[in-house]
Amino acid sequence: MRLLMLGRAAAAVLSLSTFVFLFLHDSWRGDNLFLVPDLILCAVLLAGAVMPNPAAATGTLIIGFGYAAGVLTTSVLSYAVRGELGLPSLVGAVTAAALAVALARDYSGRRSVNPAASS
Repeated sequence: MRLLMLGRAAAAVLSLSTFVFLFLHDSWRGDNLFLVPDLILCAVLLAGAVMPNPAAATGTLIIGFGYAAGVLTTSVLSYAVRGELGLPSLVGAVTAAALAVALARDYSGRRSVNPAASS
């Protein structure tokens, strides 16, 4: 349950910070290739953060963090191509990937059946 609470908090922070970033960097333009993926990232992570059902929230957060890791990794690499370091995107990508893996492992561990116990 602690991991789920950490995931919910991180999802809310990542969702909100990504949304604020769109305003601070005038990213509401039609030529911004990241606008729609960022908005999807915000919506899915926020949904996972507020879902009351723990199993549904965990599944949504796993998908959301996996998606966020992909979007933010693409962002990091777009900075790298320009010779820059997109540190906020890098921190977000690593955090999202780590939480996606941790939540998936925790979820599958709770769902697995111990063969020795069923004998």
